[in-house]
Amino acid sequence: MREQVWQRFRSSGHVSAAAAMVVGVMTVGVLAPTSASAAGRTDTVQQELSALVRSDGVPAALAGVRGRDGRTRDYTAGVGDVATGAEVPRDGQVRIGSNTKVFTAVVVLQLVAERRIRLDAFVETYLPGLVRGEGNDGRRITVRQLLQQTSGLPNYTDYDLQLRHYEPRELLDIALQHKSRSDPGTKWEYSNTNYVLAGLLVEKVTGRSVADEIDRRVIKRIGLRHTYFPAPGDATIREPHPHGYDRASAGAPLQDITEMDPSWAWAAGQMVSTNSDLNRFFGALLAGRLLPAAQLAQMRTTVPAESTFGPGARYGLGLVSKPLSCGGLYWGHGGSFPGYETRGGVTRDGRAANVAVTIQPTDTAVMERVDSVVDTALCR
Repeated sequence: MREQVWQRFRSSGHVSAAAAMVVGVMTVGVLAPTSASAAGRTDTVQQELSALVRSDGVPAALAGVRGRDGRTRDYTAGVGDVATGAEVPRDGQVRIGSNTKVFTAVVVLQLVAERRIRLDAFVETYLPGLVRGEGNDGRRITVRQLLQQTSGLPNYTDYDLQLRHYEPRELLDIALQHKSRSDPGTKWEYSNTNYVLAGLLVEKVTGRSVADEIDRRVIKRIGLRHTYFPAPGDATIREPHPHGYDRASAGAPLQDITEMDPSWAWAAGQMVSTNSDLNRFFGALLAGRLLPAAQLAQMRTTVPAESTFGPGARYGLGLVSKPLSCGGLYWGHGGSFPGYETRGGVTRDGRAANVAVTIQPTDTAVMERVDSVVDTALCR
């Protein structure tokens, strides 16, 4: 999720007891052990991860890298739990936020390949009467526009949310109380509402939950052993994981916000995974193991998205391309979720890198340095 949703949760006073736990710690860099799998050898990826902890106040940073030779390396820096000083679990699970959108888009495009959905059909075709109000109209918005973020629909996470369980249609209702932002197809504007609708579309067409469809069509199909869509009401992270944190302001104590009902993100950002599983997922996707060639080509047909994803970024059907400093580009998405930030992707020749940190940086310079770790890993 690209928005600082937790900031609105916190300012509205809707904070659960678990999420509100305040942990007083020393400067995290003082506590921070670092490690890499490459026989203890410190390389540039490790150096940059350690700098995120030491200089930028990130509690923990993790990276998973696959090189041109197919060799994989896992890296960690910082501490997994600032209250106990516990080590960061190697390749630990994290909340992956908007990387979820790519999983959702893959399922929609599989249904396109099966001729059960048409990309240029109107949303109204499949969800009659659902999208109405304040200039928002499903009779004018296509499935393609949902996936490409060109629908003009308002973004529900721009408005007040509470720390509670949400049903998907509640999230849609929040969005539809507000005016459309642009005419469909005229402007690229990031909106989580698009992917809530995409999830509802999957459920209507298949008669199964979007969680089940992602599990059956993607997770099990390519053997993602540490990836799942949390069940309703599940606020935990199942396997070893670093804790996720928030700071009310610079220098303020860290708040442990690891446990949270993620239903407010749903098909736009609810999933949990690891760096290695994300590398496997994006690699399988770009290698054509999840979509036929025609649908993968559609997914990689992009429009400019620099306003959200930075210089040179372009957005396809749920897939982002970004340029590399060494030439060429990589494909991925990235995700923000309270307590976690993830970045990464894969290149056409099979290189892969994903990075996770255990706080949502509010300083754009820090986020640029997180992105830089991905670039370093893919270009070295």
